[in-house]
Order: sequence, then structure tokens, then C-alpha cells
Amino acid sequence: MKRIALGLQYEGAPWQGWQTQPHRQTVQDTLEAALAKFCQCPVPTVCAGRTDTGVHAIGQIVHFDTELNRELFSWVRGVNAFLPLSIAVRWAAEVDGGDTGFHARFSATARTYQYVIYNNAVRSPLWSGRAGWMFRPLDADLMGEAAQALIGEHDFSAFRAAECQARSPVRSMRAITLRRNGDLVVVTLSANAFLHHMVRNIVGSLILVGSGSRPIEWMAELLAGCNREVAAPTFSPDGLYLARVDYDPRWTLPQMQDSLPFI
Repeated sequence: MKRIALGLQYEGAPWQGWQTQPHRQTVQDTLEAALAKFCQCPVPTVCAGRTDTGVHAIGQIVHFDTELNRELFSWVRGVNAFLPLSIAVRWAAEVDGGDTGFHARFSATARTYQYVIYNNAVRSPLWSGRAGWMFRPLDADLMGEAAQALIGEHDFSAFRAAECQARSPVRSMRAITLRRNGDLVVVTLSANAFLHHMVRNIVGSLILVGSGSRPIEWMAELLAGCNREVAAPTFSPDGLYLARVDYDPRWTLPQMQDSLPFI
């Protein structure tokens, strides 16, 4: 039995998230259907991080076990032949399997998300579904300064969705950066893991700071208060991208040259 890791990209707008559902309109269901056609047998998959409806992936990592012998390029081209244009396998790698082997989720050491905000008084159809829209002017420098209060290991209950199933709200935020490029404000967040809606809730709160509705100190107050009801509403999924998943170098996974494209 071999274990194969795949690097996956997808546009989230056409799909009801990653995780399999009875209606089958998810990325996982579509990928597994393509794998089944290519392998002529069912192929269950495991991903590094489940994404919600409308959320995109630049560097999603998936693994599965198979008894088939195929060249690595065949896994890429063969599976892509059965996938829609909104989903693509970018690379394949053979990794050690078993209980102590590679696991797309549990072997991950960090995850990086990027959120793209289109900041203009008038909405743009070109960014519809690909960026969250904010019509009020944003000060990215203020947002970046406020975000630094979130760095480190904290209880992130203030930014946790009510339906979150994580056992603990404690996460280790390693870095948050903000960068403006014309009408785009890009928020890049790296942590060991994220809670359900955590990135979108953080971005929504940072937008209140950037628009002048809240002071810089408000982010630290939210974090300390652990009260989700006080923080901003969950922001749109349109601009959220699972950009990169990090692993121990011993797994020697191919690097995604186009990861973190908005930096």
C-alpha cells in the first residue's frame, strides 16, 4: 500500500466547502469522484484543513492510500482529466504511510491563510467571489498595528464560531502581516491551526479598526475578553484563501511556487 500526497488548488465559489456532504457539491466529493474514475475503485482522502463554502485554496494538501502503481505525473494529469476547471491537482508525491507516517492534517506544523479585501467605494465585478469588499477607506497600517496583539499563544474564543468543534480555543498565532497594493488590502495570517471562522472573524474586527470605528487597543480587549458577541460579525468568505500548509522538511513535499501570491 502506498500513500500519495497531492497539492490541490480550487476556486471555492462553486462549492459548498471541502467536506463531503449528502448533496455531493463539495471539493472532497468531487476530488474523490475523479480519483475513483482514475483508479477504478473508491479512494477516501484526508485534507490538511477543511475550508468553508466559498473559501479558496492555493496550497491545500491531501493524502490517500492506494495499491496502484502510477508515475507521479500520472496522478496529476490523470486525476485532472476528471476534475472541473475550478479544481486542479498541482503536484503529487509519494510519502511514508502507516500510523507513524505522513498525515495531511496531523503532520502539519503550521497553516497560512490570506484574506484579500477590495477597498474601493464602488464594488468591482472582477473581484466578485475572489475578494471581500469594503467601501469605507481602510488604514492598513492601523490594522497591522492592531493585529500584533494577537501574536502568540492565546485563547481565541472571541473569534471562534459558535458551531466550532475544536476541543480547545487556544491557538498559537505566529505572524500577521497587512499589505496594501492599490485597492487591495491583503491580510496574511500564520498559526499552528485555526478555529472555525477564526480568520474571517479577525478580519472583520480589523476592518472596524482600519475604518476608524474602533481604536487600535480594541483588538487586545477583544482577545482578553473571550466574548464572541463583542467582536465584529463574520466577514465574507469571498476573499479567504488557504495559502500554504507547512510540514517538517523530512517529508520533502514539492514547494508551491505560486503560494502566497498576494504578497
